[in-house]
Amino acid sequence: MDAAPTVRSLTYDAVRMLFNKANAALGANWTLHDLRHSAAKRMVRDPNLTLSDVQWVLGHAHITTTEIYTAPTPDEVITRVLAHHERQRAELAKPPAPPAPGYRPEVLTTLFGAATTGGDTQ
Repeated sequence: MDAAPTVRSLTYDAVRMLFNKANAALGANWTLHDLRHSAAKRMVRDPNLTLSDVQWVLGHAHITTTEIYTAPTPDEVITRVLAHHERQRAELAKPPAPPAPGYRPEVLTTLFGAATTGGDTQ
């Protein structure tokens, strides 16, 4: 009868050796610290985790160290800015609200021009 294989946690050096072999095969330069950064960025973007949760997991003494991972990617910024411009265009396309009742049209025309009074005042 064969004995069951012994299961042990990998040591840092063993995992580093695996990374070195994978990097050599792929022509890459990944490190264990790169995995830590990736995990931190994913945790920061998880709406169910607070920044202090991530700070605790990473073992940071100061929350400002953890805040580094809140920096958006260029793609995220571009997406949000494009959405902002679209909202601005949609807002400008809306007709202006009519003036409140009680204002004299000729006064509004003098102050703001004919477009704000709803058209012709004569």
